[in-house]
Amino acid sequence: MRVRVRVKTIKITNISLLNCVISRLLDPTLQSCCCRKIHSDAKLKDPFTLANKDLQSLFDDIRKELFVTKEELKSLCDYYFDGKGKAIRPIIVILMARALNIHSNRAGDLLPGQRALAMISEMIHTASLVHDDVIDGSDKRRGKRTINDMWGERKAILAGDLILSAASVLLARIGNNAVVKVMSQVIEDLVRGEFMQLGSKENENERFKHYLEKTFKKTASLIANSCKAVSILVTSDPEVHEIAYQYGKNVGIAFQLVDDVLDFTSGASHLGKPTAADLKLGLATGPVLFACQQFPELHAMIIRRFSSKGDVDRAWQYVLQSDGVQQTNYLAQRYCQEAIRQINRLRPSAERDALIRLTEMVLTRDK
Repeated sequence: MRVRVRVKTIKITNISLLNCVISRLLDPTLQSCCCRKIHSDAKLKDPFTLANKDLQSLFDDIRKELFVTKEELKSLCDYYFDGKGKAIRPIIVILMARALNIHSNRAGDLLPGQRALAMISEMIHTASLVHDDVIDGSDKRRGKRTINDMWGERKAILAGDLILSAASVLLARIGNNAVVKVMSQVIEDLVRGEFMQLGSKENENERFKHYLEKTFKKTASLIANSCKAVSILVTSDPEVHEIAYQYGKNVGIAFQLVDDVLDFTSGASHLGKPTAADLKLGLATGPVLFACQQFPELHAMIIRRFSSKGDVDRAWQYVLQSDGVQQTNYLAQRYCQEAIRQINRLRPSAERDALIRLTEMVLTRDK
């Protein structure tokens, strides 16, 4: 029995901006639909409760993989693996693995390689955060000082490298070449995404496409390919691999779209990092790109990456006066709707339903 989802059609006024982008990134069967507000009729399982058993020792095991004798280096590497983060990526990987196991007529328990992939997803993500903070010069992450702020940029870079190398060793131990190939794509995407973030496009439609492609590479690729990797370990069916990949891709993009909204709507103390951080870095995210439709003055600011005096404050006000935040939220809803459509193709299970519930939590999160 499929989980039924009641939706409410919402009009998007900036459809000319979205047509050339969404038609390529979403399934063609959804192109005739407007963005939708998701509300489930079913009482879906809580993702965190279901994944808790497998999460309990996950961070301890990651710290064991990062075993080093030098005390300072150990402190650097363990700093973010304190179990206090959102752990969204390993939760998705764990639930996807168990849902796929049930779909493939196996027991729901994780295979050793699948659990390793949950650890690897968090390790790659954390290494990327450490490096991002160095590139951006950030001094706050997850409500505390960044590694580069506490220990300096050189040691932060080395810590990120060590975390990534430990993840690579763990990946090699899984012993599956197809999985190694899929997860190696994540590293390439992360680097390419970072380079994409350094540039922008002058043409409006190209700019939005550039933004979404960068969002996929920097955020969604890790989730999509981790989901695909756990599917490879349980089945050789390429259709199931694609279901897992598409769920991860769409949830990942939606997650980042909401993150970009929170940069404008959530307080710094609640978010755990400074607000307007993207504008200060010269980045035009979804809310800004949508706001351009109502405030063309933003175009020049985007081109000069908000570098002139007063640009950040003016851009902030333009976004809040526009429907940019609302439009970005609507777009995130559409990506979540596609994620639900994909995961509903799997056999019913508590884990599958929890992945559906997780899409709703992505949309309603406030930090």
